[in-house]
Amino acid sequence: MSDKSPTKAYGKVWLVGAGPGDPDLLTLRAARLLMVAKVVVHDGLVDPRILAMAPAAARFICVAKRRSRHSMPQDEINALLVREAQAGHDVLRLKGGDPFIFGRGGEEAESCLAAGVEVEVVPGISAAIGAGAAALLPLTHRENASVVSFVSGQCKGLTDQNWAGLAGVGRTLVIYMGLATAEMIADKLIADGLSPETPLAVVENATRPDMRVLRGPLAGLTSLVEREKVQSPALIIIGAVTARADIALRQMALEAQQ
Repeated sequence: MSDKSPTKAYGKVWLVGAGPGDPDLLTLRAARLLMVAKVVVHDGLVDPRILAMAPAAARFICVAKRRSRHSMPQDEINALLVREAQAGHDVLRLKGGDPFIFGRGGEEAESCLAAGVEVEVVPGISAAIGAGAAALLPLTHRENASVVSFVSGQCKGLTDQNWAGLAGVGRTLVIYMGLATAEMIADKLIADGLSPETPLAVVENATRPDMRVLRGPLAGLTSLVEREKVQSPALIIIGAVTARADIALRQMALEAQQ
């Protein structure tokens, strides 16, 4: 009887952060893995320029998620990764932003490990960090905020969640996946005591050529999203630091003059 473990024949799964969009913001580790990948399981928000870095012979499996239109439920994605690895394939699971920040990377890693499949996580620049940098909008600032919180606008039971203390004086709140629930989010925060005039910014397509930075008061969030026809991917950033987006406007004006 051989003492060789059957898992030795399994492939490996890399959970890789693709960053906020711009291919130049990939980590070196992510880029190197991508350029030799044979099986790429990717989200719908991964920039096509990043996918183009993989070998032409690579097999691509899109598991894009859109609100109310999931091409593949999360349980099936987990099973897909395990199935491919158990078939002996090395799998690069490519996710927008960072795998462990609203990327369900934890669930996928747990499923792989439970099945005896080796997993490695390659962190990426999160959407929030990328959006703040691209918009010249500091998420923390000595004069405005020493705390920054990330929340999901799509979690179950959103209205019942306790967001007390996440936004307000000295704090920045970054909301992922909040476009569809923008009205609910604004009402919730105002009901919890946040001023309707609290400044915010909506950053659409952060770090990409068609990025937009839209600003307004908390009370006008819904009308801003509807009027500007904001599309995913977009982040909602709430707090005094968003007023510093004036820096970005001045920078853009300088670039336009050159």
